[in-house]
Amino acid sequence: MDALASHPSDFPVQPNVNKRLSSAMRDADNAIVQSRATRLLKAILGWFTTSRAMTSNIPDRASVIALEHSSEGMLIADMRLRGQPIVHVNPAFEAITGYPAVEAMGKNCRYLQGSDRLQPEIAEIRTALVEGREASVTLRNYRRDGTMFRNALRLVPVRDGSGDLTHFIGLVRDVTQEPGIDRLTGLLDRYGLLDRIAAISAPSTSGLMMLKLDILRFHDVNSGFGFDVGDALLRAASARLATLPAIAVSRVDTNTFALVFELPDAGRAAQVVNDVLELLKPRFVLPGASLAIQFAAGYSLGSTGVDSLQLVRQSGAALQRSKGKPTHPPHAFAASDERDARNRIRLASELQTAISNQELLFHYQPQFELATGNLVGAEALLRWNHGAFGLQPPARFIGIAEDTGAILEIGAWGLRTLAAYAAEVNRGRLVPVRFAFNVSVVEFMQRDMVSLVRNVLTTTGCRPEWLTLELTENLMIGEPENIRRVFGELRALGVGISIDDFGTGYSNLRYLESFPISEIKIDRSFVHDVAHSTAKRVIVEAVVKLGAALDIRVVAEGIETEAERGIMQALGCSIGQGYLFATPMEELSLQRLLDQQLVLREGWDARRFLAMVDGDGPRPEQT
Repeated sequence: MDALASHPSDFPVQPNVNKRLSSAMRDADNAIVQSRATRLLKAILGWFTTSRAMTSNIPDRASVIALEHSSEGMLIADMRLRGQPIVHVNPAFEAITGYPAVEAMGKNCRYLQGSDRLQPEIAEIRTALVEGREASVTLRNYRRDGTMFRNALRLVPVRDGSGDLTHFIGLVRDVTQEPGIDRLTGLLDRYGLLDRIAAISAPSTSGLMMLKLDILRFHDVNSGFGFDVGDALLRAASARLATLPAIAVSRVDTNTFALVFELPDAGRAAQVVNDVLELLKPRFVLPGASLAIQFAAGYSLGSTGVDSLQLVRQSGAALQRSKGKPTHPPHAFAASDERDARNRIRLASELQTAISNQELLFHYQPQFELATGNLVGAEALLRWNHGAFGLQPPARFIGIAEDTGAILEIGAWGLRTLAAYAAEVNRGRLVPVRFAFNVSVVEFMQRDMVSLVRNVLTTTGCRPEWLTLELTENLMIGEPENIRRVFGELRALGVGISIDDFGTGYSNLRYLESFPISEIKIDRSFVHDVAHSTAKRVIVEAVVKLGAALDIRVVAEGIETEAERGIMQALGCSIGQGYLFATPMEELSLQRLLDQQLVLREGWDARRFLAMVDGDGPRPEQT
């Protein structure tokens, strides 16, 4: 009988407003319904105990008929027989579980649990069966087709005339789609989670740990495979998490889960987190896809009776730290995380007025033609001159801008500002300077980029060949046909399209063939220490040759030494930028360089250096 158990949760969660009144009314209604059901069920049991053949002596046939047509599922288990088998189910039970009576009868109720046997509610079920008393729990059960449903189960003991326990009646109610339950996964939702934490009555010596998990690159799954596969992934991840011995398991956001564990020893927190991540490591085999998924994880520790919102807030701050690190390792909450989270909230609010307050500006990193040493372009790097925090690099606020939607206004401002500056700089120049500008994926997905660029060119007088839009490889994954069309229209205008950090994302050489790209930028990780890495030189040379064959300009990022500059040139790379030439600078500094007509002279034979590897040469000259 204990098999009816299945997961930590409570009855459906009500809104905070008038919560006590709603709860009291609901309990009163339940009491009336359950009292009536108990009387009817006892009538049926009288039928069982007085006639094994169930053909006569039915005490209340009207009551039996009423119960058989109830919308609540009902089963009866005989506690006198070995294994406490089910001896009767009503049609509602068949409808809820998908099991016909002929398959259900004779089985122990455990079969409804499947392999989900670590739910805390099972202990309450077992105790009630041993003590022969009523019990109510809400737990996970599984239908005949394998889908999970949340069962608000009520157990009612039945005794004979001598007071001996003979049967248990189970009332089964599917509450999967009731308030407090996530409809997609059947787990608790965020409100159900808060109520569950508030109801925890663990020993005062025990601690609580809340673990938040985030499916990384979930948007790519939805975009690349479809929302049906995304939903299947969420359900599959939920099914794995549901097998854990957690007090609560919930889905609190689109691709974010939260679990609460009781921890007698706080020192075991890291091990518990690692165990959870190990459970999620195997590939998810879904209809139409087999995916290896990475999870970010953040967790916080508290005690019984702690403010549930505090646990949620702290674990959320820790999760953000995990997501912000390159390899996304699990992160334990620290006080600095909460401070940083508050700062992010403040930045998000103040970012809305950054443009009107004229706090945004560009720094420019020059780009040089490696063969001639001529300054031929510059990458515009966005900065935010915050009144309290000072000059902020894009890594501090672009993610916030994308999350809040402010990136659309910032991107439009940046494009207009840069186009106007390019028109000013190139007025009267025989050899124009080309300016590159990073564009967010969000802008391509949520606005008509072609119309925006066309309007900016018209209003600023900037020629299209003076502008290059830089994007990352990941943009081309989600909707390749749509992106290819937009790229084609932008190239038809004459605007350059550059793929930034090439080689660090979903690198695919077919992009160079199938997308109308004018430039690729070799990531600095391939340039750094290229003198001592044969593999890096081979990769760079292959990309450069492919670019030349397809008439795609190749730019080397992050050149910091004479050796790197010489090798990049020898391998055929045409343009370079990096700290060897110049650090990002303000507009006035760039203008001085342009006025001085800076030329970097090649001081040594890079091809000979390739053979020597350990050679050296003079630093470039300035004229």
